This record gives sequence, C-alpha cells and structure tokens, in this order.
Amino acid sequence: MTPRSTPPRVGLFGLLGGGNIGNDGSMEAVLAHLRAERPDAVLDCFCSGPEHVTEHYGVPATPMHQWASYRLERRGPAAAALKALGKVVDAGRTLAWVRRHDAVVVPGTGVLEATLPVRPWGFPYALFLLCLSGRLTGTRVALLDVGAEVIDSATTRAMVRWAARLAHHRSFRDEHSRRVVRDMGVDVRGDEVGADLTFALPLAVAPAGPTGIVGVGLMAWSGGSGDRRRAQEIHDSYLATMTDFVGRLVDDGRRVRLFVGDALDDAVVARVLADLRADRPGRELSVEAGSIRSLDDLVRQMSDVDTVVATRYHNIVAALRLGKPTLALSYSPKSDAVMAEMGLAEFCHPAHFPDPDRLAAQFAELEARREQLGRVVAARAAAAADRLHRQLSGLCRDLLGERPAAVPRIDSAA
Repeated sequence: MTPRSTPPRVGLFGLLGGGNIGNDGSMEAVLAHLRAERPDAVLDCFCSGPEHVTEHYGVPATPMHQWASYRLERRGPAAAALKALGKVVDAGRTLAWVRRHDAVVVPGTGVLEATLPVRPWGFPYALFLLCLSGRLTGTRVALLDVGAEVIDSATTRAMVRWAARLAHHRSFRDEHSRRVVRDMGVDVRGDEVGADLTFALPLAVAPAGPTGIVGVGLMAWSGGSGDRRRAQEIHDSYLATMTDFVGRLVDDGRRVRLFVGDALDDAVVARVLADLRADRPGRELSVEAGSIRSLDDLVRQMSDVDTVVATRYHNIVAALRLGKPTLALSYSPKSDAVMAEMGLAEFCHPAHFPDPDRLAAQFAELEARREQLGRVVAARAAAAADRLHRQLSGLCRDLLGERPAAVPRIDSAA
C-alpha cells in the first residue's frame, strides 16, 4: 500500500467526555497511538462531552445530540417535540460529520450492550446513524475492541445489530462479546478478539514493597435496564454490603482508599463515609477518598495499594493493568471475562445482592495469595498490552495506509 499524499482525517465517536473515566481512557489509548504512529492525521470527535474532550485532550469536538443545544426543560409536550425533532436533525448532522473523514473509530467501551440502563433512541440510535452514514458516504467505520452483551429490548437489539452489520471493521474486547454479536445474527468470522483498550495505556510506577492500603472502588449501582422496578432495593443492598466491608477493614486497623469510575459515584462515596462516621462517633477513620476525574487520577491513586476490591468495570481493568490482585463485584459478564483472562475467575462476587460474609472470606483468600496472584496478573496484563499495540498498528495501516516518510504533525481538525 502506497503512502497517502494528503493528511488523513480521522474521527473518534462515542460517549466520550461525559464523566465516565473508562470511556475516556479507551479514547486516550487510541489518541496516543494515532499521535505516535500517524502524527499527520487530522483528528476530531463526535461525542457526548465535547467541551471536556477539547479542554483535556486538545481535540476539536462536536456534540453527538442536537438535543443538547436546546437547553430547555426536558419534560412536557414542547420538550418531547423538540427531542423528536432533534433525532431527525441528528441523522443529517451525523451524515455531514462522517463524510468529512477518511475513517471513524469507535474506541472500545460497551457500545453493543445495555448492561446499564439505556434507551434505544439514545446512544444505540446514534451508533446506528454513524455506521449507516459510513456506508452511505464510503467512510470506513471501525468498532475497535468493543464490548457487547445480550439485550432484552427488541428495539435496542435491532439498532445494535444493524450498527454492527454496517461497520466496516469490528473487533471485540473479549470472546464473550464476539459470541453475543454472532448470536444476534452478525457474521463475525474473521473478527478479532483483542482486549480492553485501557490495557494499552502506559503503566504507573508502583512502590517497591507493600503499603498495607486496600483500594475499594464504589459505584452508583442499582441494576441494569431490566431491573428498574427493583432499582432501589438493589442499590440499598449493594450500599449496605460495601459499607459493612469497608467498616470491617477499618475495625481491623487497615488503611482504605476509596475510588470511583464516574461522576455519578461520588454520592455513593459520600454516603459510605457518612455511615461509617455515624457508626463510629469520635473515631479517626483510616479512610481516604481523593478526587478522581480521569483515568490518570485513578491510576495514580491505585498505584500504591496492595489489593483492590471494585465494582465498576474500568476500576477493575485499571487495577489489573497495574498488576493488582483484584476482587470484582461483578454486574456483567464483561467483568467475569476480564477477571478470568487475568487468572482471577474465583475472585468474582455478584453485585446483585452481595453477601457480606462471603465477600470478606474471598478478600481474605485474595490477600493470603497476594504475591503469587500479583505475578500472574502482571504477566497477563503485559501480554494484553502487547497484543493491543500490534492490533492498533495493523488497524492504522488498514484504515489510513502507510505512514509517509516525513510529515508535519497536525493534531486537530481545521
């Protein structure tokens, strides 16, 4: 393949910049690779948080939904009418944005799932418009190492199925996701299984020896799309168990550091801290909770903990990338899959109505085997990182052609 004579225009698409640090970490991994291998590429985003993406990553960005520009109350007949109009306008906006690019990359994340509550006319519709626009304009759309899950809603499932069929390139972060998409009726023969893209990010420097700190990742967990009627019950059970677990650590004299993975999780951290203080009046609690607004923040705060207990998927992945023995409160097969790949299948615990005593027993076993498990996790995480770098290099060549011998660096769209 001969080098291009003009700089390629590459778009990134997804729920990026909206407060979920795992989503942003996946984008960051792709941005870093593009900037290293194709510094001539002109980059921009079509996403849910354009202001954040531009401010923090230096990439021009366009809001994914026309509705976001109306800035009106979201209830009542007028709001409903404007929202419906916005969906029509979004079709034209998406087509116009896609046609300006040589390739569009959807960088990882669970774009083919509905594990957490999602409406079909939200992101699934936006993803369908993207892939359809790619076919209509000839722009190559790549779903890169994405996650998928069985979807109960027929409308959402249809949107996701057609998006997957229309994409020019598909790869999956685990074999489970590939199998789910195959069972939806999509031909996945030849589609590659990679890993979660955040495994491609550089490692933080960890301390030489144990520190005694336990990391606990909390989540605003209240079930998935099929659990709306029991959402409060699920949330209360999860909150009670995690408060009990952290309380046991504190009572045993352990230092605890609390993590989040989304801005929504801050309220859960505040509630756990408040309940711990109420149950232990006058005591100085050995619990800390620093501000986390990016994957870099999370990795820095995780770097010196000995073990991690986490719920949100990208808290789990970040811990594994750092080689930390990890116990996952799993709310989805994606958590089970990555834990099994890293040699920790026995250290999964259900996030639905978790059992405090069993959770404590699993944690005790994790700590007893900490050194041996840490070596296994570190080796497997390094292998996943190597696999991703090879995959990303191949995708760059396939989508954009060979890199010119010498090009000026251009980081953003004109």
